[in-house]
Amino acid sequence: MIDYRVYLVTDDPSRYVGDWRDNVVAAVEGGVTCVQYRDTESPLETQYRRILALRDALAAHPVPIIVNNDAELAAAVHAEGVHVGQGDMPPEQVRAVVGANCEIGLSLTSLADAKRFMDSQQHFFVSAVGIGPVFAATKTKADAAPALGLAGLHRILEETYGVPNCAIGGITLENAPELLAAGARGLALVSAFSKADDPAAVARRFRALFLRT
Repeated sequence: MIDYRVYLVTDDPSRYVGDWRDNVVAAVEGGVTCVQYRDTESPLETQYRRILALRDALAAHPVPIIVNNDAELAAAVHAEGVHVGQGDMPPEQVRAVVGANCEIGLSLTSLADAKRFMDSQQHFFVSAVGIGPVFAATKTKADAAPALGLAGLHRILEETYGVPNCAIGGITLENAPELLAAGARGLALVSAFSKADDPAAVARRFRALFLRT
């Protein structure tokens, strides 16, 4: 089972302070528990090479690598996980592509998404749900859904009670404690790391939040 507590989602390389791969490695050394490679712009071959290079860079600090959206790419790089959205390949089809050993995450962006998820067969195939954006997330995802806010997060958590989850969208060290208090079990983080001068220190601070819950 992937540990989703401190969940680093990669940003566009141009948004990083320094080299994006060095940033990810430092964050993992500081306590990141899993890494999602998210890249909606680069050619498939470039994404494939980057994921393999990232895996090599993390060899001394192995953490699960999750591929965003693309089940075939996840299978090709033998990723530990794949994350899909509401408009992507359905989880049951993803499972047929990635096999039994790859975990599947699914985005829930509204209470309606959560109700459909629980009323369907999807929860038999999904290992964890990503709930958000909780706060505004358009700086790192141009097509982000409207922010849920804490009340929206809480309603979805109630609807999906018992399903492993992580919150995503505009999460900072300042607002993270209230997300955990609301019931989030993991924090998916993008700009918190890409904009960090010291990603290892940021990771340590986020990891420490879980020692208080």
